[in-house]
Amino acid sequence: MTATETRPDDTAATTRPVLSFDDVLLEFSGVTALNGVSFTVDPGELFAVIGPNGAGKTSIFNVLSGVYRPQRGSVRFGDEELIGRKPHAIARLGIARTFQNIELFSNLTVLDNLMLGRHHHNPYGVLAAFAWLGKARRNELANRKAVEEIVDFLELAQWRRMPVGLLPYGVQKRVELGRALAAEPKLLLLDEPVAGMNLEETEDMARFILDIRDELGLPMVMVEHDMGLVMDLADRIMVVDFGRPIRTGRPREVAADPDVVRAYLGEEHRIVP
Repeated sequence: MTATETRPDDTAATTRPVLSFDDVLLEFSGVTALNGVSFTVDPGELFAVIGPNGAGKTSIFNVLSGVYRPQRGSVRFGDEELIGRKPHAIARLGIARTFQNIELFSNLTVLDNLMLGRHHHNPYGVLAAFAWLGKARRNELANRKAVEEIVDFLELAQWRRMPVGLLPYGVQKRVELGRALAAEPKLLLLDEPVAGMNLEETEDMARFILDIRDELGLPMVMVEHDMGLVMDLADRIMVVDFGRPIRTGRPREVAADPDVVRAYLGEEHRIVP
């Protein structure tokens, strides 16, 4: 059963969007990366962005993360405008991100890498941390408990004290997902979560992504090239090409759109949902 078959069609109409990305224009020295891109993400929704290489998918994520500042448009996360905010300020609002290329500390253990995701939850200074008394001690213990819950959730127990650099690639991608979850985000950005994975690793990651949506109720925006994964997991999909949105809709609607087929695969191919 696909994700779209398990969720009512009228859900989005009765809820307020978690994220509104409205008419965004992003240019670099005359080169247009995004032109009139608009979409919304509803509570608990897995929203996917697909398109050919260079279509503007990473630019969308960089705007959401505060790395790029567009020349026009609005990006609202709940009641907060994101444009103009620094990346760390956006992270504190509750947006966490994974990366296509693994960005972990290879010499640190799985637990240490996950603990790094808790840094927004440390309301004390360096001296308090060294002393490890009072608030610092209580907070540290709470952080460790939260990390252990993520270890169980992502089935990382057997690797918890191993250096990340010694782990298989698919497990490292899972650790990076765990570090993002450790921040307790309100919105999760997944940048090609199964890139470079084999079939077994991809199936494991797909299962965890569904668990995040269905058990944690966490809305997600996912950029991914694996069309089978996108069609199986996403509630809605937006297709972009040359920085412009072509179609936004349910997976089957998007797969049947001739403009999407031409832009993404060419005239003689079809996307099989």
